[in-house]
Amino acid sequence: ERSVETDVLCGLLREVLKQRSELRLVIMSPTMEVQKLQAYFEEAPLLQLPGRAHPVEIFYISEPEKDYIVAAVRAVVHIHSTEADGDVLLFLPNAHEVDFACNLLRKETAKSSELGELVVLPLHSSLPLAQQQKVCEPAPARGGAARVARKVVVATDLAETAIPVDGIVYVVDPGLSAQRIYNPRIRLQSSLVLPNSRASAARRASRAGRHLPGKCYRLFTEKAYQKDTTEVLPPEMLRSDLCSAVLALKKNGVEDLVHFDFPDPPSPEALMRAIETLNYLECLDDEGGLSGLGDMAAKFPLEPQLARMLIEAPKHRCSNEALSIVAMLSALPVFIRPHGAVKAADEVRSRFTHLDGDHLTLLNVFHAYKQQVQDGSDPASFCTENYLDAKALRSAEVLREQLKKIMEALGLQMVSTDFQDKEYYPNIRRCLTSGFFMQIAHLEKEKPATYQVVKEGQEVSLHPTSCLQHKAEWVL
Repeated sequence: ERSVETDVLCGLLREVLKQRSELRLVIMSPTMEVQKLQAYFEEAPLLQLPGRAHPVEIFYISEPEKDYIVAAVRAVVHIHSTEADGDVLLFLPNAHEVDFACNLLRKETAKSSELGELVVLPLHSSLPLAQQQKVCEPAPARGGAARVARKVVVATDLAETAIPVDGIVYVVDPGLSAQRIYNPRIRLQSSLVLPNSRASAARRASRAGRHLPGKCYRLFTEKAYQKDTTEVLPPEMLRSDLCSAVLALKKNGVEDLVHFDFPDPPSPEALMRAIETLNYLECLDDEGGLSGLGDMAAKFPLEPQLARMLIEAPKHRCSNEALSIVAMLSALPVFIRPHGAVKAADEVRSRFTHLDGDHLTLLNVFHAYKQQVQDGSDPASFCTENYLDAKALRSAEVLREQLKKIMEALGLQMVSTDFQDKEYYPNIRRCLTSGFFMQIAHLEKEKPATYQVVKEGQEVSLHPTSCLQHKAEWVL
């Protein structure tokens, strides 16, 4: 799909093509909105390679369902009990709902042995790689006749394009997805469950026809499909925080952002908010030009807030700790809560918990992981015993080394406060605040458990997974 980065790249390349007639640009994508980009690049020639697909029969419901998760589970059980052999792919918006639906399916199939075995497998980005790869394995044989059990993969939109799953004959599509929406007025980014596009619905249905003729059960009415869904989702450029994009454009010498030729121009308000935020972070000066700090921040492949944290870290004598925290924040979620071991995973997680919150908890996890590596112990065993994602930690380790090289190239000192010093943790908290001072919130006296963001006055609450148990007066 088109991202903020690809739109910025297209805009820059379009400017380059105007100056270099000998340059040839080839854009390849299985999902991109090709007609719009074809017009954007002045009616460039379009070459389409049709894929080989079997016919897929589409079914709609007659009346809207109140609970799409229950309806989806019911549809899977119906397929398992009435349809011929073939695996099932169920799409749900987010990882929490995927895990919840998996538990419901296991309970439903356990009620009746007559239905036959149903192998339920979750698929979302926060799962370890080994667990994600299980969806590509065929369902196990059952009985003496070597018949196989039916496999049902419950997935986010990761299975829509990123990971093709073999053996799928039936698709269940509630028509919803988790979409990232940014509100520039309150500088708040949210993940909302919203209706999907018709293009996405077509991609999901096509998953059922990769190897055999298939069926797609859409848990919405045909009328809703025709009237309430758009052909494609709005591009990320129109619903994202533009701070990183503006910084990248400034770094590439683009001064007139309002008239820069984006494939889909963002709103002037979103651009002005991004410029304002970068000015607060001292990445842009009062004239809108790139500052020295901004020039350094643009060299990091990070959000400007995280980049400023690393730039300010030597002043607070916590460069090494800031690097570890930024790497952990940029990697995939590290804590795992597998089915059947949720309580045990939560108990183990509490061993790493720091009283001052999640950032320092992540630092504790990374330090414990690195200690295992330095001691010559098997880090994979450590991760398994402590319900940690080994892939996420290895990714954080690699990213930390890359960011460290950038810091050294910029002449930023790698220093740390002595662990026994009483200022060790306060220095890290000051460093965090230097990058995220616009996300500081104060506890409201009239509404316990509710915080108000100081800068914008927006009411917020602590995330349910936060390790911060006490009601701190100030949070970041």
